Amino acid sequence: MGTYTELLTRLSDAANDVELQRLVAGLKLRVAVRVGSRTISINIKDPEVRVGDEDGVAEIVIQAAKETWSTVLQSPPPATFHSFTAFQLANPNFELKGDPVDIARARPALERLFEKAVKATAMAAPSVQRDLSLINGSYRSVTIDGETYDVYVEESGQGTPILFLHTAGADGRQFQGQLSDVELAKSYRLVAVDLPFHGRSMPPLSWDGAPYKLTAERYLNWCSIIIGEVIGEKAIVAGGSMGAAMSMVLAAERPSLVAGIIAIEPPFQSKGRRNPYQHNAKVHGSLHNASYVRGLMSPMSPEGYRRRASWIYSQGAPGIYPGDLSFYSDEFDGAVTAPKIDSKQTPTVLLSGDYDYSATPADGAKLAERIPGSLHLTMNGLGHFPMCEHPDYFRTYFVQALDFIKSSST
Repeated sequence: MGTYTELLTRLSDAANDVELQRLVAGLKLRVAVRVGSRTISINIKDPEVRVGDEDGVAEIVIQAAKETWSTVLQSPPPATFHSFTAFQLANPNFELKGDPVDIARARPALERLFEKAVKATAMAAPSVQRDLSLINGSYRSVTIDGETYDVYVEESGQGTPILFLHTAGADGRQFQGQLSDVELAKSYRLVAVDLPFHGRSMPPLSWDGAPYKLTAERYLNWCSIIIGEVIGEKAIVAGGSMGAAMSMVLAAERPSLVAGIIAIEPPFQSKGRRNPYQHNAKVHGSLHNASYVRGLMSPMSPEGYRRRASWIYSQGAPGIYPGDLSFYSDEFDGAVTAPKIDSKQTPTVLLSGDYDYSATPADGAKLAERIPGSLHLTMNGLGHFPMCEHPDYFRTYFVQALDFIKSSST
């Protein structure tokens, strides 16, 4: 079967996916997928998605050479050939045309269509014993810079404390796989917080409703108070993406609070993650943001876990995700922060998934060069949210990171 016919068949099959009915509500537009000189037409009209080989006027055009589409059809495809948003943001072999509003509104449907069209087998991993009943949640009131925040905290286990910091726009649920890990809970006190404005942590009553914007200083103050008042002692800080960036800031600026860091998907300079339609009255933010991050995940992570990981993003308050990116994408600079980290004082581990085009393994390698004595591991087959998109497979790398910190501290 030729490339064009194979892609047409896969997209046609994907159009019958039941999840699409939830993602195309109110949507009506046509997408042209150009395979060399030939065109596949995707006609989206709530609640149907029809795929055919007829040409016609299209609001969105996705164009690439036949050889490029052949790479997409590999099982599994390599990184940046695995998702619609990767095509758009990270792969120069694709050309995307259309009104940015149309693209943003169509993103949920197109992300899911190509997710279903891509063929990959979920990576096997050793079975992990988990018990969600180990996790206890409560609120803690903390005063930071004169404002009182009611911060939601979940924890389990006992022993050396680990503070988990979630990604931009998300919350502590990303670390349920680690907090419910029966073996980890025997040796570690596992603590995950929903940062202020995120998840179950409400804005302070003093907030006037102005646009939310996270800065390095504000984030650093939040984390310093949480470590001091909620945990009460030095902690290993394990942060994902934005949390990885802050773990490095803590190691650089507040090393007395940190027993070691595990930077999960650490950025070097993650420019361009902000998108004007993450918070825009013309676009359904919950649908858009959930699909925007779904494209960062590995096609070899189990579908159910990937869906849950993106579900967290569908529940974020308006403006919080792009507000977080003010720190993560605009302000943080690994070239400045990394050289300030003394890995002899603060053991440092950098974990990079090879399907992540936001914080790539190359980013992790550049950071490691600037932090002598750090450990950098590339996690083959994982994406930007390894702790929740495939917690079983991620566990091996996480335990290796903990062992490194333990051996470096003795």
